[in-house]
Amino acid sequence: MPFAEVPAAAVITGMVPRSCLCWCLLALLPITCSAQTLRQEADRTGVLLGAAVNAAYLSEPAYTSILAREFNMVEPEDATQWSTVHAAEEVFDFTQADRIVLFARTHGMKVRADTLLWGRHNPAWLTDTHYTPNELSNLLHDHIRRVMSHYRGQVFAWDVVNEAFDENGHLRHSIWYNQPGIGMAEKGTAFIEQAFRWAHAEDPQALLFYNDAEDEAANPKSDAIYAMVKDFRKRGVPIDGVGLQMHILDLNPDLNSIAANIERFTKLGVQIHITEMDVALPINTKGAVTDPSDLSRQAKIYGEIASICFRYRGCTALQMWGFTDKYSWIGWFTNKTKGAALPFDKNYRAKPAYDALRQAFVAAPNR
Repeated sequence: MPFAEVPAAAVITGMVPRSCLCWCLLALLPITCSAQTLRQEADRTGVLLGAAVNAAYLSEPAYTSILAREFNMVEPEDATQWSTVHAAEEVFDFTQADRIVLFARTHGMKVRADTLLWGRHNPAWLTDTHYTPNELSNLLHDHIRRVMSHYRGQVFAWDVVNEAFDENGHLRHSIWYNQPGIGMAEKGTAFIEQAFRWAHAEDPQALLFYNDAEDEAANPKSDAIYAMVKDFRKRGVPIDGVGLQMHILDLNPDLNSIAANIERFTKLGVQIHITEMDVALPINTKGAVTDPSDLSRQAKIYGEIASICFRYRGCTALQMWGFTDKYSWIGWFTNKTKGAALPFDKNYRAKPAYDALRQAFVAAPNR
């Protein structure tokens, strides 16, 4: 049953499982619990723990209560993307993102944001108009200038470019690269470099990341990203980190390869942020997990990924794409064949993944 419905007497008399005892006390009783929240453990270790946030959910007390209590970093889901902040050609609308930034500031949380350049989810006015490369270059430069200057000093890290490579390590065809591109279509990653240089010029204090999916382990995509980052660092391009989205859909991540991949990037002198982690489980037509033992497997993966991150000082943030199954994107992405991907269920009850994450933070050394 939802934690808010657990009688205090049941907690005190031991009718509630020991793993959620502290949880229930924190939710129901005005006392101090000896166990630490995820946020408290993250603060102790120096590793940021974040969740992607939708501004519309900030009107829900249960959502905001857990978000503020358990996390020390937030990221707008899409409120700083072109499709939201620049949906009309002559208008920049910062309303949703401002609300998230205000929430973070009120609760002492850091804000990272995405994305300034992505080949997808761009507004129709941009994609349906036949701009010249020079016009697109000016539009992108102005967009980066306007958005980053608005949040200068408020957003500490940006995903400047998102998902520019395909699974074979080739650059994806996109409006920014070669359809028609910003004038650098025959110059490989030069359009990415330009975006980083523009972003750095607008906020020299912000950390600038390249972010991608399915680049967690060593594979052709992560090899291509590694080669780009190595080249950028050698030539002084202002890139500070790489985002590994970490959407795990099969319960069988290659942990050794993930660790080796994180290690090689951090040796280049860049930070690693795990930016969008979730661990999907098979579900039935009613949305219930088909095999309850999968919850334990899920918890183990969350704990293992966190522990891998803690192993490398250059891995400085672990973030999930949301935190409650109530608002997870996995259901629609998998046509409702998978779900239950986050540490809190749709009723905001902590799952075994919550305990696994907390134990991983408990075991992590201070930085």
